[in-house]
Amino acid sequence: MQQLNEFLTTLHQYIGGNNWFIFLLLGTGFFFTLYLKFPQIRYFRHAVKVLKGKYDKETDKGDTTHFQSLATALSGTVGTGNIAGVALAVHLGGPAALFWMLMTAFLGMCTKFVEVTLSHKYREFDENGMVAGGPMYYMKSRLNITLKNGKIIKTGYWLGGFFALATVLSSFGTGSLPQINSISNAIFSTFGIRHIITGAIMAILLAMIIIGGIKRIAQVTEKLVPFMAIVYFLGAIAVIISNYQNIIPSFISLFSDVLTGTAAIGGFLGAGFTFAFNNGVNRGLFSNEAGQGSAPIAHAAAKAHEPVSEGIVAILEPFIDTIIICFLTGMVLLSSGAWNQKVSNQFQKTDIVILEGSYNDNSADDAIILGDYLNKKSDIPLFSGNLTVIDGKIQNINSILHARSLAENVIVSKSGKLYNGEIAVANGSVTNSPNDLIFSGISLIHSAPLTTIAYTQSFLGDLGKYIVALGLLLFAFSTSIAWSYYGDRAITYLVGAKYVMIYRIIFIVAFFFASFIDTTIIWNLSMLTVAFMTVPNLIGILILHKEVKSTIGEYWVGFRKEYPEEKEKSLTVNRSTDRHLSE
Repeated sequence: MQQLNEFLTTLHQYIGGNNWFIFLLLGTGFFFTLYLKFPQIRYFRHAVKVLKGKYDKETDKGDTTHFQSLATALSGTVGTGNIAGVALAVHLGGPAALFWMLMTAFLGMCTKFVEVTLSHKYREFDENGMVAGGPMYYMKSRLNITLKNGKIIKTGYWLGGFFALATVLSSFGTGSLPQINSISNAIFSTFGIRHIITGAIMAILLAMIIIGGIKRIAQVTEKLVPFMAIVYFLGAIAVIISNYQNIIPSFISLFSDVLTGTAAIGGFLGAGFTFAFNNGVNRGLFSNEAGQGSAPIAHAAAKAHEPVSEGIVAILEPFIDTIIICFLTGMVLLSSGAWNQKVSNQFQKTDIVILEGSYNDNSADDAIILGDYLNKKSDIPLFSGNLTVIDGKIQNINSILHARSLAENVIVSKSGKLYNGEIAVANGSVTNSPNDLIFSGISLIHSAPLTTIAYTQSFLGDLGKYIVALGLLLFAFSTSIAWSYYGDRAITYLVGAKYVMIYRIIFIVAFFFASFIDTTIIWNLSMLTVAFMTVPNLIGILILHKEVKSTIGEYWVGFRKEYPEEKEKSLTVNRSTDRHLSE
């Protein structure tokens, strides 16, 4: 497992964790924001009207309403990214990481508008009469190469196939594995229920919903999404109000360290600009999925007589998911102070690093050395050899890093009893130790457990952890529901609708097994699958930027003829669009 985790981490550094991916993601959103003149602002009010069904027609074709499509897409995005992902971003990059999450969401509102518009425009219907849509279909139709002799090379078909395959992989890496893993961890830490029991119960519920297809999925998500958002929102407000004295300092911290990174504070050993920037953008993408091409699959099913109106509805997604919900989670973490406080917890072995020497995080010099190591600026000597353990206490003087912090009061146990014996360590990592060997102590925590601790820091007390457990249960479960649909539409593109049921069965089985697999490995796998979807989709919409603009222009021309009473300035077609249409 340790070797697999290191391989995934190394691979991620060259793909999703590399600067070129970050610049492609943000650059695409920035380009379309300027190219289309800030549609995420100008069309926002219109998006709400379309969502309410003001412009619906009885002849509109599709499987779901605008609201159901938005709810399904939101159920796919509002998940562990909003609870565990925000906590992981702040844990890795400090408050500045939250700022970059919000910036990613603002640009992502425009990116999602574009990708949904194109995907809805080129949707198809499968042999069962269901809508089949998503980036793979606009790729198949519009990204082929025509040679001078008239011969067509089906590059779009194969690019769409690559995207569809990546979608299938991502349905596990994003939609199944990390979701149930976070659910089972939260349920275990809150109620003490074993991971395998939670996995079994949730897998049965998942099967009952997704086997019914998109119509049953839409019926569930349109009720589930508003309920879970309200419960989580009220809990967040309770924590923030209870820590009112920290609201302004916490808000200021989002901006004060944006260009410099966050210095060491409490158990947090610091994070530079690059680390905060990369993790904020990556976690932002994982949260709202703008540019990934997943949400367009859900929106393609919406009943609409043209594509732009559904693209406009999609503008609301990153706003609700990241700018509202993720921001609230971040403010809970910062105002409560939980993000840099060490707490008693059970260590995950993949998060443990045994150092060669002894360090003290109260020493400014040691904090700088450790911070540079954690932020990949420099190396420090790692321990290789045996740790001697007597009555659960490690006799060596070596310092132990866990969850990017110096661990304190470390205890080793086995089968519920204090451990006595030797533990083999190679290059800082525990090797060949019994699977039931447990490390525990005081350190920072991350992901869902961190948010859980933060939610208890209010007048609600321990009731806060139940809100997180319920929110995580509903958020993550609804994400799995949505991603099962994304995966089965990708399977339809690759091999046809007759194999969808086989995919659903595999999806449910994997969902069950992921409930008791190491969390760190799952997060690293999910980051890779996200990148495999995002890159071809972003390249595709950039290639088709002129078509996007002309399609939007045609929509507003038709809209103003049909609804001349609409006088909103935001709906005015700009001159450059008019010129483009006339040409």
